[in-house]
Amino acid sequence: MAAKKKNTGLGKGLEALFGEVNGDTISSQKKPAAKNVKKEGTTQIAIDDIKPNAGQPRKTFSEGSLAELAESIKEHGVIQPIIVRQSGSSYEIVAGERRWRASRLAGLKKVPCLVRDLTDEELMLLAIVENMQREDLNPIEEAEGLDRMIKKYGMTQEQVSKSVGKSRPYISNSLRLLKLPKEVRQMMSEGIISGGHGKALLSIKGEKEKVRIAKLIEKNGLSVRDVEKMSAASSKPPVKKGRPAERNADVLQVEAELKEHLGTKVNLKLGAKKGKIEIEYYSRDELERLIDLLRTL
Repeated sequence: MAAKKKNTGLGKGLEALFGEVNGDTISSQKKPAAKNVKKEGTTQIAIDDIKPNAGQPRKTFSEGSLAELAESIKEHGVIQPIIVRQSGSSYEIVAGERRWRASRLAGLKKVPCLVRDLTDEELMLLAIVENMQREDLNPIEEAEGLDRMIKKYGMTQEQVSKSVGKSRPYISNSLRLLKLPKEVRQMMSEGIISGGHGKALLSIKGEKEKVRIAKLIEKNGLSVRDVEKMSAASSKPPVKKGRPAERNADVLQVEAELKEHLGTKVNLKLGAKKGKIEIEYYSRDELERLIDLLRTL
């Protein structure tokens, strides 16, 4: 059963929730004693006393990016405090896991932190909002985070929209990505194909066909527009009974390859027994270039 909806004030943004970094205070509510705690403001906490948030929506961290941040931390220190909540005698990260990981790489023993008094619900919601506002999530991590806000905490799409500062259509389109085949979602998580590609693939019929087109995107560098054309072509009914649609996904793939080789738009027009290949040009010089190129074939 979904948790009772709470007015967490997330629509006000992170600044209102976290407070100003300088001068933020810890809640006066009593908690179990923990090491290195001050009553207000930032405090230096032993890095080994801090643990990641198990519900953190961000699952992937670039090793190269972490190494760069670690070098910066060695030189300048941790400029922006990590936000944590107390968990027994240790602390759980609310926002700043990347900074915490980089600080470990940099060999720091302590890091500056702001301790916040948050419920499990607030912890999860703020982690999602913080990552989305920083654009730190890949499309699938983002969709999974939004889905968790709705299913686990009973929020409506309207409430989610206000919380993360995104439009209702944006939320709906993001959630639809979770309907893609697992293999395609993995490619999006790894950055092989973009969120735009994923949304275009949603209109392709059949899971196997979605996966096939996703692999073509990787192999041939197809644009989102190319995939949208494939989707439109695959949804057209046959011109005549027993004949395939004139412009199917394979035709569009060949057109894309010819376009790459010739450097201009190419159209294949297929008939039952014959057809046409149309090569466009936009100037006399362009025509002469194409003629010279075709003569070498």
